[in-house]
Order: sequence, then structure tokens, then C-alpha cells
Amino acid sequence: MAERIGVGLVSVGWMGRLHTRAYRAVPEHYPELGVAVDLISAADTDSATRTMAQDVLGYRRTTPDYREVLSDPEVDVVSICAPNFLHREVALAAVEAGKPFWIEKPMGRSAAESSDIARAADSAGIITSVGFNYRHAPAVAKARELVRGGSIGAVTNVSVRLLADYSADPLGALTWRFVRDRAGSGVLGDLLSHGADLAQYVVGRIDSVSALTETFIRERPLPGSDAAGHFSKGSEGGARGPVENEDYAAVLGRFESGAVAVLEASRVAVGPRAEYSLEIYGTKGSLRWDFQRLNELQLADDPSGYRTVMAQPGFGDFDRFQPGAGTSMGFDDLKTIEASLFLRSVIERRQIAPSASDAWSAAEIVEAAVRSDRAKAWETVLPVTGTTTYDRDAD
Repeated sequence: MAERIGVGLVSVGWMGRLHTRAYRAVPEHYPELGVAVDLISAADTDSATRTMAQDVLGYRRTTPDYREVLSDPEVDVVSICAPNFLHREVALAAVEAGKPFWIEKPMGRSAAESSDIARAADSAGIITSVGFNYRHAPAVAKARELVRGGSIGAVTNVSVRLLADYSADPLGALTWRFVRDRAGSGVLGDLLSHGADLAQYVVGRIDSVSALTETFIRERPLPGSDAAGHFSKGSEGGARGPVENEDYAAVLGRFESGAVAVLEASRVAVGPRAEYSLEIYGTKGSLRWDFQRLNELQLADDPSGYRTVMAQPGFGDFDRFQPGAGTSMGFDDLKTIEASLFLRSVIERRQIAPSASDAWSAAEIVEAAVRSDRAKAWETVLPVTGTTTYDRDAD
């Protein structure tokens, strides 16, 4: 008989809906888990969104107060998809309630907040999961296998670029994402944290960085309402406010192995839509992956140069979703893999999914980059405690 797991959701925005779809897809793609997902309760401050959560998504009940989700005895696990400034508060409340949680990144507005969450969860023995979805792409899983198995020799240098245009329009509204005490850092936390996790997941720990950042669009129109979202626009002649965090970041880093890392991120690049790429160079070969072609891996392991290898059965969890190479997986599928790792972690009572300590580790890279930008000097990346999964063999 399937094990019932009651799901609670905090914030029913785009990511909250995506978490919901991922939970529902797990029994189909991972039947051996023997899990029956039960959508119990969703919290959101917007009444229309709460109605949608119940009538469309299928949650049994809704509430404007996330504390009611956490105190619900039928809720076994919680997804935290609220804005950054609520992450620490909600995550610590989830720990206090004894609820395993799946949280989006950046987990905290700072390394200190991420540390608070990770330490509290670890101390209480709470299973966690963090939204580092790009590491779950089957081509990335294969890249990790090749790198860690020595197929491209000793890694010499790594390039990770996360270039996007989601804030390239100067009329994009001044939402919470541009306000430091609500978002924390800008593109460092939003995108470069993904790049830091990818680099560490495939190659190993980064232990020092030198960075610079820049804000190119220094003012934006004030939003028309508190419900303004990621892509909301303001009027050209309306009131404006200052952008308080960075649009662009460039980070030079050093892995513990001695290999060099170059990480770059922009939220205002005109041209790239979501050019999230990973390049790894070794003494015997190299490989490239780009999220925009997530089902392909460019591999050079002989003198003939790069060849395209399509994701296929044997590449991560590809065959959970598609029967053979050439039939593509998509973004939602990566979140389904993430949901399966979270639920498996809960069922087996051991940390398999990307953990709060993984998020803390990425946050320490971001924090070191912030310090470096201010001091114009190299900075050491502080180590973290607790269970990390980026450096663990596949399970």
C-alpha cells in the first residue's frame, strides 16, 4: 500500500504551482517510491490565488496564514516558495513544527540567514531540499560522472555563465527583488548561486573568490500594487525608486583542487533569454552544457574535437521521462526529479536531496563575492557544517 504524504504549500505563485505539479508527477515517474501525494493546505495572502489553489491545483483547504499550514496535523512536508525575505522566518517555523521542507533559493538573504536555517534543520534532524534544479538535468548528471570518473583528466578550469534578460527592460517594476532588505543580493543570489552549486556539484568545492559587481539600471518605476510580480511593468512617467542590488556579477574563483573557476551572471543581458552554461576543461578533454539545449552535452575527449551527445537512458534520470535520445525533457521534469529526491529523503529518513547545507555553501560563495567586491581583494569562502550532497557520490 502506498505511503501517504500530506503536502503543504507556502505561497502559490509560479514556483508554488510548479512544486505542486512536480509532487503530482512523482508517483507516475517514480512508482517504486510507493508514495501517494495528498495536497492538503496552501497559504497565500491573495484571496484569488487561494481560490485557484483549491479549485484548480486541488489543495483541500487554503489559508492566508502560513502558520496554519505548518500546524496542520495532516501536513507531513512543506514547500516554501515565498519571497526571499520570508525564507528564514518560514523555514525556522517549519523546523520548530518538525516539518521537512523544500525551499527555493537563495535560501537566505545572506550567508548568516542560510546558516541559521541549515544549522537549525541539522540540529533538529529535519530533512530539507533546495531548488537547485539545474544539477538534475540528465546531461549535467552525465557531465559529473565523466568529470568525477576522470574521463577528461584533471580539471584545469571551469566557466559558468548565467545570462538572462528578465530585468533588461528599464520599465520593469521595482519589485522586492531589487530591494536589499527584502531580496538580499541581486543576481548573485538569484542566478550565481545556481552557478556556484553547479560548479561544486560537478567539480568540487570552491574555496576562494575575487569578484566585481555592477548595477546598470539604477532606478525603476514603482510597482502599481503589492501583487506586482517578476515581469510587472511600470509607467515611463511615473514615480521611480533606486535599485539597491546588483544587475551583474563576475567572479574569479579557485577550487580546492587548484582548478580555476570563472562565474558570470547578469539579469539585464539583452539577447540571452536563459543562457545558463557550464564549461569544464581538463588535461584530456572538455565538455559543455547549456540549459537552452538541456538535452545535449558537447563532449571533446579525443583529438577530433567536440561532438554532440544527446541525453539518453543512462544519463541521470532521463529514462524516467523519455524512452530514448532525441525526445526532449523540459524544465518541469527537473523539478519532478527534485520532488522525488525530497520525498525519497523523507521516506528513507536520510538526506538525499540538495540540502540546506548545500544552499548555505552556495551562499558563502555569494557572501565572499560581496566582500571581495567591497574590499577589491581575494576572499576566502568559509566552510559549512551539516550534510552536503554536492560532494557525495550518486545514490
